[in-house]
Amino acid sequence: MSDLIYKIISAAEWREAETAGVFKGAGIDIADGYIHFSTATQAAETAAKHFAGQDGLVLVAVDPAPLGADIKWEVSRGGALFPHLYRPLTMAEVAWVKPLPLSPTGQHIFPV
Repeated sequence: MSDLIYKIISAAEWREAETAGVFKGAGIDIADGYIHFSTATQAAETAAKHFAGQDGLVLVAVDPAPLGADIKWEVSRGGALFPHLYRPLTMAEVAWVKPLPLSPTGQHIFPV
């Protein structure tokens, strides 16, 4: 993983976004008013904290540079800066989407 930012979401929710042509956020995103993302170093902890044991997830990768001023780096968990997108994400802005399967021990297996 690189300087991309990542969204963890259920495959079903992502299929709905693909059909709509835009991702407006999961329930927590809509409630908070922005789409939560994680950096490469934050993604595994995000998965463990918010998606523990959940199967059927995907990892959505986005280059934050073209998002301009709509992406804000804000203090969150443990005082770390997390990327938050203050508008819907278009499918054209997505670098890639890959499955985020569970290992036999219940840990998410991140793509390399």
